[in-house]
Amino acid sequence: MMVKQHMLFTLYSICGIVLKDILAISVAATKNKVRGAQGQFPIVQNMTVTEGGIANLTCRVEHNDNTSLQWSNPAQQTLFFGDKKALRDNRIELVRATSQELTISISEVTLADEGMYTCSLFTMPVKTAKAFLTVLGVPKKPEINGLTKPLLEGDQITLTCVTSGSKPAADVRWFKNEKEIKGAKEVNASGKTFTVKSSLQLLVNRHDDGVAYTCRVDHVSLTATHEETTQVLEVHYAPYVEIKHSIPAPLEGQYLKLECVPHGNPSPDPVLWTKDGGELPDLDRVIVEGRELTFMSLNKTDNGTYRCEATNHLGTSHAEYKLVVKEAAVLICSQAKNGYHCVHQAEESLQTPSLCLCLLDTKPLQAGKSFLQLYVREVSFFSFCLGFCILPQGVLRRFN
Repeated sequence: MMVKQHMLFTLYSICGIVLKDILAISVAATKNKVRGAQGQFPIVQNMTVTEGGIANLTCRVEHNDNTSLQWSNPAQQTLFFGDKKALRDNRIELVRATSQELTISISEVTLADEGMYTCSLFTMPVKTAKAFLTVLGVPKKPEINGLTKPLLEGDQITLTCVTSGSKPAADVRWFKNEKEIKGAKEVNASGKTFTVKSSLQLLVNRHDDGVAYTCRVDHVSLTATHEETTQVLEVHYAPYVEIKHSIPAPLEGQYLKLECVPHGNPSPDPVLWTKDGGELPDLDRVIVEGRELTFMSLNKTDNGTYRCEATNHLGTSHAEYKLVVKEAAVLICSQAKNGYHCVHQAEESLQTPSLCLCLLDTKPLQAGKSFLQLYVREVSFFSFCLGFCILPQGVLRRFN
């Protein structure tokens, strides 16, 4: 009896050990299965690509027991099942296909390719992950409308810059000779893309002639540069005139050049010179070359009002220059013990004499040349008279 009970106890013990081992194995298998199931989830990422570019779609699985991966487009059409192509589209190609990765590429991407793409892992049940493909619409080169050439001073115009095809809407900016100015912006949707307009209202004047107006388009798809268009205004306007003179205070014997500078578009050419309302006198001494009026050696008979007149098809303008020729300074030189002694005899009204009329014993030696010119050209004979220069106060100063 005792032996039978002992055998039964031993049998129960062995069965318990076996059941315990089986349970342990079962639990371990269950844990491994759960761990494997947790790793069998596809991993994808959203993507942004510029229209016309290439989109690479990648689906990865950390742990996979040779279960197939599949990519589908927004219309739920299968693109690739493993390494097998399912959709006839030459733009779609296989990049990489393994048990843990399926990567495909879509070239020449269009706005129609935008949407939600699905990666499927064919477990039981099927597991999926979704990636959104965003396609950026590239704005077209802007156009500037509303400009006619030539414009007339006083015209009112509206310049409108237009760019289409952008997604999202592009930013349009105006520049006047590289300085940014503000325009009135308008955005209109057209399907998936946007048309953007910006307008400038201008009251044209002569200062706008030759001014460059640039419309610049900035967009996220234009990473390295921007699109822009430039128009240069051509403004026609009536002339205005100014006269430039070569010396500030003309003196007898001096050389004087008057230059008539007309401003206008079209350029007013030729110009007309007159004196005191009439023709120019003594054309042998007064030379007219184009817009320049030149006096080779001034005298008091040249005094008067000189007028320059310029004309184009929009009008006529003139400027005047009043010429007053003053007397030159006089040096009277006489012989002294150590050379010659020169005395200044100039009118008190002469402020800044720059000519010397040199006389020796009341006889003129040279007249009509500037002091410096005499000093350079007739050093040997007239050096006794040229060693002195007249100050505005009438004081003699030795010329070194």
